[in-house]
Amino acid sequence: MVQPKASILVVEDDPAISGGLCDVLVFNGYAAHAVADGSKGCEAILSGQYDLVLLDVMLPGMDGFTICREVRRKRPAQPVVMLTAKGSEDDVVTGFSAGADDYVSKPFSLRELMVRVEAVLRRSGRPVGDEKIRFGGILFDGANLQASANDRVEPLTRREMDIMGYLFRHQDRIVSKGELLTEVWHYTDPGVETRTVDIHMLKLRKKLTALTGGHGLIRTVRGEGYRLETAR
Repeated sequence: MVQPKASILVVEDDPAISGGLCDVLVFNGYAAHAVADGSKGCEAILSGQYDLVLLDVMLPGMDGFTICREVRRKRPAQPVVMLTAKGSEDDVVTGFSAGADDYVSKPFSLRELMVRVEAVLRRSGRPVGDEKIRFGGILFDGANLQASANDRVEPLTRREMDIMGYLFRHQDRIVSKGELLTEVWHYTDPGVETRTVDIHMLKLRKKLTALTGGHGLIRTVRGEGYRLETAR
C-alpha cells in the first residue's frame, strides 16, 4: 500500500471549497481531512498530528486568526497556510501576524495552491534553527524567536528568523525576491505572483526599527532585491 506524502487538515466551512480542496490534495498523493467548524478545527489541530493545516479566515465557532494564534501558542512548529478573501491585504497581514506560514487568496488556481502547499511541506528543517545571530547591535535568538537590543525585546515569527538568517549568511551581496522565495519559502516556481516577501519585509523592518531607534537594517535595492545594512 502506498503511504500518503503528508497528512493535511482542511478547516473550511464552505462544502464546495472543502470538498474540492480534499479532492485535489488526495489526487496529488496527500491524506486529506476536513472540518467545517472553527472550534472543532482548533481542537482537531491541537489533538491530532497533521503535517499541514489549510485554515480559512471566516469560520463558525472560531475565526481562523484566533485559531492560528492558539495553535502558535501551543504548537509553534505546526505549519499553517491561511485561506483569505481575494485582494484582502488586511487579512494577509493579520494572518502573518497570527503566525501563518503562507496564504492563498480566494479564488485560487490549483497550481498556486499546490505551489504553496508543497513549499511549506518541503521545509524539512529550519535554516536558522536554534542558532543566535548578532547584527547591527541586535541579538536574534532562533530558539526563543525573539530579537533584542538595549533591554528591548521584539517577538519574531519563524519565517522572520529564517529571513534574517539567510540575509545574514549572504550579507556580502544583494538577495533577490526570487531567491528568498526559493531558499526561504522553498517555492519551486519563484515567479509565482505573491506579495508574501514584501509583507514580511515590511513587518520585519518595523520590528528592527523599534529596536535600533530608527534603522530597519534591511535595505531594498530597487529592481534587485534586499541587503543587510548596519546602522550608520
